[in-house]
Amino acid sequence: MANIKSAIKRIQVAERNRLRNKAYKSAVKTLMKKYLTAVDSYAANPTPEAKQEVDKHLSVAVSKIDKAVKCKVLHRNNGARKKSLLANSLKRKEASLINAK
Repeated sequence: MANIKSAIKRIQVAERNRLRNKAYKSAVKTLMKKYLTAVDSYAANPTPEAKQEVDKHLSVAVSKIDKAVKCKVLHRNNGARKKSLLANSLKRKEASLINAK
């Protein structure tokens, strides 16, 4: 444990930031998983309601990713890569639905 007052404060700040970053990263992962499961269920049963559910999950996930990038929890390229993965997963599923018909 540090003895210097400023070092003690820096440890406290680092711990607070670590917990905040962990919460953001965990939320992003959870929202991405929810979106991907919604996309899979939409691909299995393409209905307008399922499409709305997918769009809702996409909007929430992208919003959380953008907030994480803004707070510098994620690097902007990492955020862009995650958003691209989300968009492309839906695109691929829709393309496979069109090809199946």
